[in-house]
Amino acid sequence: MITRSGGQYVIVRRGLGEYPGFVVGWTDWISVCGAMSLGAMVITEYLEPLLPALAGRRAAAGVLLVVAFGLLLWRGIRIGDLSQQILSALKAIAFGVLIGLCLILPAPVREAGGTTALPTGMAMVTALVLGLQSVIYTYDGWNGPLYFGEEVRDPGRGIPRSMIIGVLMVIAIYVLLNLAFVRVLGIERMAGDPFVAASAGKALFGPRGDLVIRLLVVVSILSAINACALMGPRVLLAMSRDRLLHPAFETVSPGGTPTVAHWATIGVVCGFILTGTFNTVLALCAFLYVVGYLLSFLSVFALRRKEPDAPRPFRVPGFPVTTTVVVVGSVAFLAGALVLDWGNSWKSLVLLGLSAPVYLTVARSDRRAGGP
Repeated sequence: MITRSGGQYVIVRRGLGEYPGFVVGWTDWISVCGAMSLGAMVITEYLEPLLPALAGRRAAAGVLLVVAFGLLLWRGIRIGDLSQQILSALKAIAFGVLIGLCLILPAPVREAGGTTALPTGMAMVTALVLGLQSVIYTYDGWNGPLYFGEEVRDPGRGIPRSMIIGVLMVIAIYVLLNLAFVRVLGIERMAGDPFVAASAGKALFGPRGDLVIRLLVVVSILSAINACALMGPRVLLAMSRDRLLHPAFETVSPGGTPTVAHWATIGVVCGFILTGTFNTVLALCAFLYVVGYLLSFLSVFALRRKEPDAPRPFRVPGFPVTTTVVVVGSVAFLAGALVLDWGNSWKSLVLLGLSAPVYLTVARSDRRAGGP
């Protein structure tokens, strides 16, 4: 319906207004930058045993990796699209091979152990909330096509298809991968293991398993960094077009890259890596991700009321019941995070509160400049 690049910001601004859109836009952009920085550092950490020269130079190596992606994607959207397709295909193949081997090869002999009792009552609620927080980054990215609305052919058909198929593929891979690990390790050994994949790799392939898993992680994260580097700048571009950021962010190269927004994103990512603040940013943004989703879901209701006759190439199946379900689920998740993870949640609330004076400053500057 809304064929503009910029992700959820575009939808929320049109459905709920400028300030909610501003909140979603700038928190979404910060989250993307944080995710990129963490990805770069994880890659250097996993490559260090294979490349001893990286010892003590992880931050510099991470910055070089991000700058390399910046130079690659600076050329235009066609290069970015091609690199994303190649990296995504390699990742899918690698996961498929790993899953197949775990399910086909003889399972290692495991020592007999007692069964682990499931938690009950409030302990179960806590476990569910923490589990959802842990996998949010696994499934996040399902909305990636929204960042390229005006760059997609037939977006009314292409965007819903890519999101739905993408989610189904992630579910299939993630569930199969967990079933494969259960077969190899058993649920008792998986419990409390900080890196189950490495344990499964070693159980199947011996010492070589560590190398296999490290390469798998590297390929997987390279794909995520490439996607984030494409998505983040388009949020700034959309906000600039709506006079919520400096007009310089509207600059677009002949190849379709928002150049100023692109290098601003690369610069902030490098800053997170060099200062070591990306973990803090990601801890804050787990809460903000769901706030953005909640406002996006509410925008569906708002747009149905405000623009009932607008052309809608794709209508939400089961509306309003299905949309109400995800709204209630989002509220429940946020309430659970406030109660059970107050240490990070209160910081997210402060960050949301600080958005108000920032927005008012931008709005006043726009009025002085003669904006609408």
